[in-house]
Amino acid sequence: MYSIQTLNKISPYGMEKFDPAKYTCGDAPEKPDAVLVRSASMHELELPESLLAIARAGAGVNNIPVERCAAAGIVVFNTPGANANAVKELVVCALLLSSRKIADAIDWCKTLKGQGDAVGKLVEKGKGQFVGPEIAGKTLGVIGLGAIGILVANAAADLGMHVVGYDPFLSVGGALCIEASVKVAGSMDEVFAAADYLSLHLPANDKTRGMVNAASFAKMKDGVRILNFARGELVHSGDLLAALESGQAAAYVTDFPNDAQIGVKGITAIPHLGASTPESEDNCAVMAASEVIDYLEKGIIKNSVNMPEAALSRHFVKRVCIIHKDIDGIQAALTAKLGAVESLTSATKKGMGYTVADLAAEPDTAALAAVEGVLRVRVL
Repeated sequence: MYSIQTLNKISPYGMEKFDPAKYTCGDAPEKPDAVLVRSASMHELELPESLLAIARAGAGVNNIPVERCAAAGIVVFNTPGANANAVKELVVCALLLSSRKIADAIDWCKTLKGQGDAVGKLVEKGKGQFVGPEIAGKTLGVIGLGAIGILVANAAADLGMHVVGYDPFLSVGGALCIEASVKVAGSMDEVFAAADYLSLHLPANDKTRGMVNAASFAKMKDGVRILNFARGELVHSGDLLAALESGQAAAYVTDFPNDAQIGVKGITAIPHLGASTPESEDNCAVMAASEVIDYLEKGIIKNSVNMPEAALSRHFVKRVCIIHKDIDGIQAALTAKLGAVESLTSATKKGMGYTVADLAAEPDTAALAAVEGVLRVRVL
């Protein structure tokens, strides 16, 4: 019997994937085998020895201590693409919000309450302050052509925009999904120079944090409009405020506002609504649950952020799954102790290794665990 801990409310569509004959689920089990989480922070939590996997019902894993999990042999999953359409729809909304001053106009219109028959005339007199350009014929730059970025690029092209995108890690599958009219640039600077609107769709890390800053604003058109539905840290807040003040930037719409940005002219602050749709929450929960079940029962790893992928047969007699460091000689040492192997799969990623062997007999788990660099041995 496996034990599943939920740190947030998880959609019942995901939870019903867990067979009650095999799983118990709750918010505080003593020895969880896996954790399902949405936004709850796990950085301060103790990771029990029983814990084998964490699945984030969403794409970002900033709330999970990924490296600490890797060191403990805990597989961390996310659900890329499950909330992509929800975020895309909000970005399309943001394109219009950034152009037409819709939010400001709505707020102003509320001030007319109580003016009676004069409202019509006041509306006609005051609407000129909210004039803004159409998006058709303008250029949208998309930085990051993953699941969300591609949908945004294609939607903008369908709305009559010119689209130029950049992603140094663009996959073959991703490239095949991009509409022919979307230009894939050779550098980020090329996108900066072309964009009337710039949409960010990449993770926040040491290379990307603060990437939109004074230096990058200098490469953009005056009056550029920035859309940030990825992570707030991608934009240097002080440089953004200076760009808005000087006119280098005309608007900033974000799902990740900070205190300095709220209430500033030109900034539309949204409270992290990108994936806040029932469809998105259901999709993420179902994918997260499926990933955990496949790993616990079959050893299959798909969509892990800290361990290599392992597409394995679902049929086996005896299977041993070994998480280890990617160090010289470890594969030979493991093979020597596995005995008669019917099939062997091994892969590495970011200094971590995963070796899976299908066997005809029970393996010597103590001998395998004693190999230098081995973090976890599990027999299925």
